[in-house]
Amino acid sequence: MPGLDTLPESLGDLDARALAHVLDRLAAREQAPWLHREVARRMAERLPIIRQAPRQWLDWWAHIGGGAPAVRAAYPQARRIAVEPTPALQARSQMQLPAWWSPHRWTSNTGATILQSQVAESAADMLWANMMLHACVDIPAMLAQWHRALSVDGFVMFSTLGPFSLRELAELYRQCGFGPAHHPFVDMHDLGDLMVDAGFADPVMDQELLTLTWSTPEAALEELRALGGNTHPHRHAGLRTPRWRDRLLRQLERRVDGDGRLAMSFEIVYGHAFRPESRARVAALSAISLSEMRASLSRRRSAG
Repeated sequence: MPGLDTLPESLGDLDARALAHVLDRLAAREQAPWLHREVARRMAERLPIIRQAPRQWLDWWAHIGGGAPAVRAAYPQARRIAVEPTPALQARSQMQLPAWWSPHRWTSNTGATILQSQVAESAADMLWANMMLHACVDIPAMLAQWHRALSVDGFVMFSTLGPFSLRELAELYRQCGFGPAHHPFVDMHDLGDLMVDAGFADPVMDQELLTLTWSTPEAALEELRALGGNTHPHRHAGLRTPRWRDRLLRQLERRVDGDGRLAMSFEIVYGHAFRPESRARVAALSAISLSEMRASLSRRRSAG
């Protein structure tokens, strides 16, 4: 199984400043994008594989993921902690908690909203991360943080975009010389390797291909903007002009099918794994004294 040094260089191919801008813009939205909520619903259908219901779970990048209703339906008694990457997203999640005078404020599943940097070690039995891993600048570091945040035998479930996502848009950009349409998305097999490197056990990866369609190119661009933004470090520098946008719309119009719909593909990658009990590392070279070796041989003979 390949190690970190053999994984694609695209793992770090994401502009951190551009991502920060995208996250601030998404924090202003009242709810998660439709696609994220639909993927959360589909991922929640996999929750029965967990043998024991979690007492406490981490909703990682909760506002963008939009998975709280789906998980609460499966585990109504579990306490939820919303984990956000920025203060703006933390404030948005805080707004969605029940008010102090609400009769639902003191139910068992009402938790807290914290920043990602505040997550304690072994903080929960389950970590749920819906449609956010593709927006991470450092995926190995994120997986390592997930591992620390889970208790022993804790369970992680996540979804993310795979490399076949938006291939139609990427091809259009290539043909028109527009530069990269988005940063590269990581293949599910590489993500599985990263899970093992982070210390998770028995990772299971699978994927499905969804096709979204729109009645107009304008509607497609509006929804794509709601999903995020172009964070490729080699994207076009500066702002695009109205003339460029008109050209993009004309190119998209040419790709409308016979039913008058514009279609784009989204590869959704799902993964889940356990955090096993940590094992003591064994040195490549160990030293043992002659007396210890004799004692060990004597014990073996006595046992035989």
